[in-house]
Amino acid sequence: MDSITQAALGASVAAVVAGRHCKPKTLLAGAALGTLPDLDVLISYGDPISDTVKHRGFSHSLFVLLPFSLLFTALWYRFRLTVLSFSRLWFLIAACLITHPLLDSFTTYGTQLFWPLDVSVAISSIFIIDPLYTLPLLVMLTASLMWREKMAKLCGIGLLMSSLYLVWSVAAYSIINQRVHDEVKDTPLANKPIFISPTPFNTVLWRIIILDDNKYYEGFSSLLDSKKNGNYPMQWAQRERGYWQLEQTSEHVNDLVKFSSNFIQYQIIDDQLVVTDLRLGLIEYLPFRFVVAKRSPQKDWQLVTPIKIEERKVKPKHLPALWLRLLGNQDVNADLCHINECPNLTVTKK
Repeated sequence: MDSITQAALGASVAAVVAGRHCKPKTLLAGAALGTLPDLDVLISYGDPISDTVKHRGFSHSLFVLLPFSLLFTALWYRFRLTVLSFSRLWFLIAACLITHPLLDSFTTYGTQLFWPLDVSVAISSIFIIDPLYTLPLLVMLTASLMWREKMAKLCGIGLLMSSLYLVWSVAAYSIINQRVHDEVKDTPLANKPIFISPTPFNTVLWRIIILDDNKYYEGFSSLLDSKKNGNYPMQWAQRERGYWQLEQTSEHVNDLVKFSSNFIQYQIIDDQLVVTDLRLGLIEYLPFRFVVAKRSPQKDWQLVTPIKIEERKVKPKHLPALWLRLLGNQDVNADLCHINECPNLTVTKK
């Protein structure tokens, strides 16, 4: 999640744990602890693909944060005055640190909660920025600064509201997941790899990707869609997924394939091989795109150090289309998915 959300979460958690001992400086300490795991963005791993796949690694691991919180508590307890007991201070620090990666694990990007074990957790039920999650925390934090005698209670209310929204996001994901499986049942796409994620800033409109060899299908489903003939029909855009062009393998691309669970697209653009993580973004606004090889005039491919491609700017025409699609209007699918070589189609039953 974004830094503002993580700071608000850390401050709220610190207030609840501190209880009647909570003060404004407790909120500041909690906010700092809540953003601390993301300092790994300052570490360069040598290339943009490595920076992408190794972010949220050791600094988000429960196996690192728990002993670190104990060490940090011991140092704080020794050199700083505090009214909290050692165990309560440790619980405050540990809770502020650990809730950060736990929240991140609900996003599409995923989190290596159990680093150094090669396991990534990505529930993909909430977008990396969602105002409906963050606003309750911010509102109650603001209120707690105005009514300081109720600081812990007010922050607890904000934390409860945001947590309930997170639970709702998982329920919404389950609803869409069931709809997608009902849609592709008895079609050529049955049993194909499926990825589902919320669109930006909400948990009502969801984006679905289905892999099918060298093609993939992209569609949208809204919780506000109307039911027709006992089911929620979806429209799909079929796109080329491409394939790896070189005889030799690339360690960087292998890492990205693993990181994305193989939801990858390969494109040749101006004699450059571009690899894209299909999970992050929507339509043609896919931010994790990398040049990984270049073709010489003799048509030979050469691996290069990965180069991240600049993100495309969102076209204004797509914003109202997304809003209308969220409201259940399927007539705007053509506006959302229009790319000349990728016509809309309906998945046909076997």
